[in-house]
Amino acid sequence: MSVAHAQPFSQGGEQPDFRVGEITVRFLGIANVSEDVVRANMQVREGGALDDTMIDRDIRALYRTGLFEFIEVKREALANNTFNLVVEVTPKFRVMTVSYQGNRKIKDTRLDREIKTRANAALDERQIKEDSEKIREYYQKEGYNQVSVTYAIERDRATGFGSVTFNIREGNRSKIASVRFVGNDHIKSRKLRKEMETRKWWWLSWLTGKGRFKDDAFEEDLDKLRDHYREEGYLDIEILPENISFTYPKPNKLLITITVNEGRQYRIGEVEVSNATIYPPHLLKRLLRQRTGMVYSPSKLDKDVERLEDAYGTAGYLDTRVRMIRKPNITTGDIDIEYEIEESEKFSVESIAIEGNTKTKSIVILRELVLGPGDVYDTVREKISKLRLENTRFFEDVQLSPQETNIPGRRNMRVAVREARTGNLTFGAGFSSLDRATVFAEVSQGNFDLFNYRSFFQGDGQKFRLRAQLGSRSSEALLSFEEPWLFERQLAAGFTVYRTSSEYNSEYYNQISAGGEVYLRKRLFELVDGRLSYTYEVVEIKDVTQTGLALVSPGRTTISRVGLQILRDTRDRIIGTTTGNRVELNIDVGGGPFGGDVDYYKLDFRGAQYYPVFEFQNQVMSVLARAGVIDNYGDSTSVPYYYSFFLGGPYTLRGFEYNDVAPRDPNGLILGGKSYGMLSLEYSMDVVSPIRIAAFYDAGFVNRGAYDFNPSNLHDNIGIGIQLFVAGAPLRLDYAIPLTSSRAADKGGQFNFSFGTRF
Repeated sequence: MSVAHAQPFSQGGEQPDFRVGEITVRFLGIANVSEDVVRANMQVREGGALDDTMIDRDIRALYRTGLFEFIEVKREALANNTFNLVVEVTPKFRVMTVSYQGNRKIKDTRLDREIKTRANAALDERQIKEDSEKIREYYQKEGYNQVSVTYAIERDRATGFGSVTFNIREGNRSKIASVRFVGNDHIKSRKLRKEMETRKWWWLSWLTGKGRFKDDAFEEDLDKLRDHYREEGYLDIEILPENISFTYPKPNKLLITITVNEGRQYRIGEVEVSNATIYPPHLLKRLLRQRTGMVYSPSKLDKDVERLEDAYGTAGYLDTRVRMIRKPNITTGDIDIEYEIEESEKFSVESIAIEGNTKTKSIVILRELVLGPGDVYDTVREKISKLRLENTRFFEDVQLSPQETNIPGRRNMRVAVREARTGNLTFGAGFSSLDRATVFAEVSQGNFDLFNYRSFFQGDGQKFRLRAQLGSRSSEALLSFEEPWLFERQLAAGFTVYRTSSEYNSEYYNQISAGGEVYLRKRLFELVDGRLSYTYEVVEIKDVTQTGLALVSPGRTTISRVGLQILRDTRDRIIGTTTGNRVELNIDVGGGPFGGDVDYYKLDFRGAQYYPVFEFQNQVMSVLARAGVIDNYGDSTSVPYYYSFFLGGPYTLRGFEYNDVAPRDPNGLILGGKSYGMLSLEYSMDVVSPIRIAAFYDAGFVNRGAYDFNPSNLHDNIGIGIQLFVAGAPLRLDYAIPLTSSRAADKGGQFNFSFGTRF
């Protein structure tokens, strides 16, 4: 890029008014770009002011078009401070055609989708080289691991155009038959294979995308293998590319053999802590998990460094740093470890500086922090504060850090957040085995502000949800609101107003329920929450069949009840849980002092435990157990039929029709029960994210009397299922076959479509 500058001004005179005369565009080489394209990308105009800054911008704009190799603006001085401009441009070659040679298995049109080089575009050899690599990666993805891709460019200087040809040698399409290891005397091949993405082809590989050789993935796998060995103490591990062989026992089968040179296994020798004055060294050594004689594991030793820094950080010594020094011991062959402490002064929190909250109120952020002004600057509590802010899901990114102040021993705590989208407007249609076809619309806001219309009702951390659903066999309208910090205390208060109608609850009648609930929720201790609620509900029974008249009477019933829930939830994720548990106990008391038409109470226990089995394909074993009792008291002679217990359907026993497992009279009339128990075992694994498959076993019973847990009426089933995610919610298709069953409930294998989780 070149610009010829104007003549210098005299030191004492005023700046002359320089003007632009004629602008001439001159092509050096073949003019395969029109002059209009050059002028269209320039702001300098004939007769206008001569501005060096504007000329510089014009040159940059012309380069950004990607059409020119070189651009230079020259000036020809005229009278009256006027200059003619000559814009000399050297155009790049243009692409005439893009062609492929040697691609017998994959069509040209499919390869066109992998590259960016196009006919009539500027010929950019760097882009062509990237395109050849994209073609090679695509071939490898399709199983052609022997593929080679080169390119050739034929330039025609007479026309300024060039032809691009990609030369492809496809080779055979192969599947990985096996990955073998040689020299791994101390670590089993099975464990090493678990560290790799490159795997043997199996029957689901067409869906997972694994089982084909890919260069980039294989290079990463070698690094993972080296890291795994180092974590086992083999610090001298060698896995050299030249010691890896690729053979083909059959034309389409690839055998990969990886030769490993393990070296010796190192262990930890003497462990010392130096330069510690605030805490005694022997006390700090008790915090260490890695001790003399243990296998030398770099990541575990790094954790010990973090523990020492946290020990100081908890007391406010937040600038304390720990340096781990390795000292090979020639005598013992072990590695001695010295933790060198560089202590800092003690700090307290001066103030909280919040940044980035464009819609969330500062008070919403402050109440999640477990550190405040005047507190010792505890780095562990700082990490907890960060985690709590992340768990609100109001922010895409949360960063907490100390800021220096002018006050000795004081630091501000900087809280920097980036707002996330917390509101959703969803609508759509679906199908389930219960509702059949449904359409729905929902508005939800997880960071709602009831009194802030200027910010579109966002920013106060409240929860709002409005949902309407219309199905072939049911409908629902629901409005809910929650204030999670009532009176700025850790006390949640909320309400729900709803109306539902259903035809599938029973084959004997249709049910319409309308009512509302108000509740308070509070963390009682550790991970245990308590929830106290009051519900007023009107249940209308209509369209009762002749058979159903023996069970229910048409008309309305008023239910007034108080509920208490005790909940403990340690699951890592609500959806797609891999570890942890959820246990809840629900106690409902209706009628009596609370009014209403029915006096009853219900006790219901629900628990689930999740066990991660193998990291490969995220394999998880889940155990779900439920049991409950419902009974009448006072003036009521029975429990409402629609509050009785039933099993069967997508959320309980999946091998039976919905609510079809329950005591019956001699004529086969479903009576319902006052006691039930259920157990479900499920083994699930990823196929390819977000698709999971599962095998399960469900068993349960329902008994007529209260507190009757005799399992003699057990019904059970086995089945398989597949789960995928639609609009962020899990959609499941299960097929189950009854094993033990009464003759009336056994209707053969059942398909179940369902949305959501079983909790």
